[in-house]
Amino acid sequence: MTEPYLPSSGRYEKLPYFRSGRSGLLLPRISLGLWQNFGETHPLANGQALLRRAFDLGITHFDLANNYGPPPGAAEITFGCVLREDFLPYRDEMIISSKAGYTMWPGPYGDWGSRKYMLASLDQSLKRTGLEYFDIYYSHRPDPNTPVEETMGALDHAVRAGKALYAGISNYSADQTRAAAAALRALGTPCIIHQASYNMFNRRVETGLLAALDDEAIGLIVFSPLAQGLLTSRYLTGTPEDSRVAQGGPFLKSEHLTPEKIGMARQLNELAQARGQSLAQLAITWIFRHKQVTSALIGASKVSQIEELCAGVAAPALSGDEIERIEAILQNKP
Repeated sequence: MTEPYLPSSGRYEKLPYFRSGRSGLLLPRISLGLWQNFGETHPLANGQALLRRAFDLGITHFDLANNYGPPPGAAEITFGCVLREDFLPYRDEMIISSKAGYTMWPGPYGDWGSRKYMLASLDQSLKRTGLEYFDIYYSHRPDPNTPVEETMGALDHAVRAGKALYAGISNYSADQTRAAAAALRALGTPCIIHQASYNMFNRRVETGLLAALDDEAIGLIVFSPLAQGLLTSRYLTGTPEDSRVAQGGPFLKSEHLTPEKIGMARQLNELAQARGQSLAQLAITWIFRHKQVTSALIGASKVSQIEELCAGVAAPALSGDEIERIEAILQNKP
């Protein structure tokens, strides 16, 4: 660890905060996810630097899941270390979330959405982070073999037990979202947030989910808004040796870097430069054109990446002409 941390006194002047659905919860326009870059293979000092800079820039929301690492659980342990070293005096200024839904331990109780798994995993996540409660606890994915009422009942129990303040869902379809919202509403614990993948190359949320969220008054927090780096300048002229693709990361692979997508990214980059933005900043501005989007959940391996995306929030909204030009490049409107 490094010198004692004192956050910037101007941290709340950096970013706007938006309400999640019809709840009282305000989230920063940019949130930081610990999906990658916070596991055992990454230096703790770098993770600490990322978290410190994020908080200094007004990012108050930090997103975890039980399986983030590698190995699973490592990101929660890393966050817990930094929390104890730097953030305990500021805990009430933070929104910290975690999720359960993917494989965590062997046997029939370490996966999916049963009450047994959801609540056992919650206790494990709280222990790893050293927290008394999470601000948001999510069902990370729908379970096709467990009644939605059981999974949502576990979230309701977590809230009523004081182990979570709000309930959320992730990776649910439009119909699954409506069913989950109804189940939680019947229990008296509203679903206030949905976490879904959305970017210029992946527009599934536009095929019904956005309408469902609007109807249910649920906020949307977007993960992978930069398509794992495809919507940045990183791959415009080749594959850097220190990139996820070159290092054989588990998600973005060389086969995803198609000539078609790189060509689109180059055209989008030209449009971004004409606006005085980077490609990554443009990609974030683009998702904010929907009123349902509360926050963009970014990942970062460098402090400069967080700074770049926070700075881009101040850019003006896209004009109708700019949106049409983007659609002409993408050719993928649902």
